[in-house]
Amino acid sequence: MAGVNPNGTLKGRTALVTGASRGIGEAIAVRLAMEGARVVVSARTAEAGESKLPGTLHATVDRIRAAGGEATAIKADLSDEADRVRLVAAATAAYGPIDILVNDAAVTFFIPVETFPKKRFDLMMEVQVWAPMHLAQLVLPSMRERKAGWIVNISSGAGIHPKQPYTRRGGGTVYGMCKAALERLTTGLASEVYDDGIAVNVVSPGLVDTPGVAVHGLINEQTRDRVQPIEFIAEAVYQLAKGDPKTMTGRIDYAEPLLKELGIAPTELV
Repeated sequence: MAGVNPNGTLKGRTALVTGASRGIGEAIAVRLAMEGARVVVSARTAEAGESKLPGTLHATVDRIRAAGGEATAIKADLSDEADRVRLVAAATAAYGPIDILVNDAAVTFFIPVETFPKKRFDLMMEVQVWAPMHLAQLVLPSMRERKAGWIVNISSGAGIHPKQPYTRRGGGTVYGMCKAALERLTTGLASEVYDDGIAVNVVSPGLVDTPGVAVHGLINEQTRDRVQPIEFIAEAVYQLAKGDPKTMTGRIDYAEPLLKELGIAPTELV
């Protein structure tokens, strides 16, 4: 099994990973820590019992530290502007300016458009679109000053337009809207900060067996054969979080094809 390399390719870099109490965010945080990054993990669930889903920020930190990595937890609600400002300030105070920002946090409701409540629409757009943009705004001044930075946004195949023949199953339209907007934000921001040495990319996972996916019932007999190990998305994010900002930016990548393009197999997580 691979371990933490304190002198790895991310030595001396500070990474902030949102949505890191479980699932994909946790895996990404672990993978970055394995390469020597100082990782700040954030989510709403810090302690056991704060969510119906398994996983906590402290469990993620304990996992990283037990393997010899460096991590700290900062609880934050990304739907709250003040909490986002506090998160970046606290992360910077803990480890220094943010070098790598990974926007993974999400709040998702699967409801058909006809009955989708505005309150839930606003919450999804706030957490999945405006929060990543605001967090980028908060970390960009320091990245610009240092002429270096990596921002990776986590998207989904839901951002791709539906194709015929259509099915009657509804509910994913607003989620797809959020991811499509996040992808357009990514490519636009990449063009704006290209001359500053900052890379901005999207990675979409395949279907990954996480607590969030399970609660929405997205893995069933029809989809089970498409389930992808979580290591694929963690590895893809790591590769983009260390890539040359002049050649690896503005990309909308799916995890497995990206790794095939790079000729890299996913690393086992500690």
